[in-house]
Amino acid sequence: MAKKLAVVVGGGPAPGINGVISAVTFEAVKQGLGVVGIYDGFKWLSKGDSSHILQLDNEDISRIHLRGGSILRTSRENPTKNTEKMNNVIKALTQLGISYLVTIGGDDTAYTATRVEQEAGGRIAVCHVPKTIDNDLPLPHGVPTFGFETARQLGAQLVENIMEDARTAGRWYFVIAMGRSAGHLALGMGMGAGATLTLIPEELGAKISLNKILAILTGAIIKRLADEKNHGVAVIAEGVATRLDPEELTFLKNVPLDEHGNIRLAEVPLGDLLKQRVTTELESLGLKGTIIAKDIGYELRCHPPISFDREYTRYLGYSAVKFLVSGGTGSMIMLKDGKSLPIKFSDLIDPKTGKTKIRIVDIHADDYQMARRYMIRLEKSDMEGESLKKLALTAKLSLDDFKKKFMTAVG
Repeated sequence: MAKKLAVVVGGGPAPGINGVISAVTFEAVKQGLGVVGIYDGFKWLSKGDSSHILQLDNEDISRIHLRGGSILRTSRENPTKNTEKMNNVIKALTQLGISYLVTIGGDDTAYTATRVEQEAGGRIAVCHVPKTIDNDLPLPHGVPTFGFETARQLGAQLVENIMEDARTAGRWYFVIAMGRSAGHLALGMGMGAGATLTLIPEELGAKISLNKILAILTGAIIKRLADEKNHGVAVIAEGVATRLDPEELTFLKNVPLDEHGNIRLAEVPLGDLLKQRVTTELESLGLKGTIIAKDIGYELRCHPPISFDREYTRYLGYSAVKFLVSGGTGSMIMLKDGKSLPIKFSDLIDPKTGKTKIRIVDIHADDYQMARRYMIRLEKSDMEGESLKKLALTAKLSLDDFKKKFMTAVG
């Protein structure tokens, strides 16, 4: 009897999932394996239910690499929190006769993959394929997770449209971009569209002051007004909300958590909060302006993949199967310099948290420093000379009062 390989998709959708499923199936069939697609992530496996499956062959995967979404759907079910659920996962996979498992997902699914490999005790070889539009899995600098490039391109196009609306209607937009733990997507969208400025948690520190954010945003609006421009777009990573100083906020306390204990950031009204507070700041200075809060995230996750992700996911799926049938296990696959390289699960885990490491934006890297220089926001040079006079006049403040109020924006 031919050995079987199972495919599980976990976490949120990302462009290119179907491309991985297609490539895994195509290569596994070529290797003489039977392929089983598991519906809804670990949802049914966690219950010991092995009936929600799709037998995959080449007819099932023809042309699906062009489509967004996931033919196997997905879920955020987390079996690692419960011993019974983990036992059920191993039991269900064993009932199906699975020898190889390919998981497709982000940091949470990667952690689940490590646990499955441990609990299987050598009976099931496991390989993880890194998927997330957040781009925050621990890959080398410049190596993206699949789905990120498509999400960035579409996100930049949407921001570009919003920028034209802002110019035409004479208003500001605060665009909140997906990115729970890192600012890669927000920065990519902002840079791709040439947004006025982008704010990411990495530049703001571990405990972010709301007053500092307000000073940065209000200061940017005043700087634009000083140049007789009444419009702009600020792209803000949603992860900023999770690092806000809790002593300054109360609205985060009752926000629901997902299966992995993460704040459901889509339910955090960060854009509205910033819009209201900045509007109040401007009114206190006798300045008027319209600010619109806009979330961008769900629109990106199931977009058909661009050519980069179509090709990239085929390499990843092919490489995952090749790795497993060659005797490999317990690793995440990546592609660098045209070669597939496995990263051991043990190297993915942060010893301090026991969870998957998160790749954050390196604010000291040249590419971030370049991005920062293209933003229009208050700089240290604005706090002296003619620049300070012009800004203080616009804000209807004395030079000293302007510096006192907005120095935190440049510190």
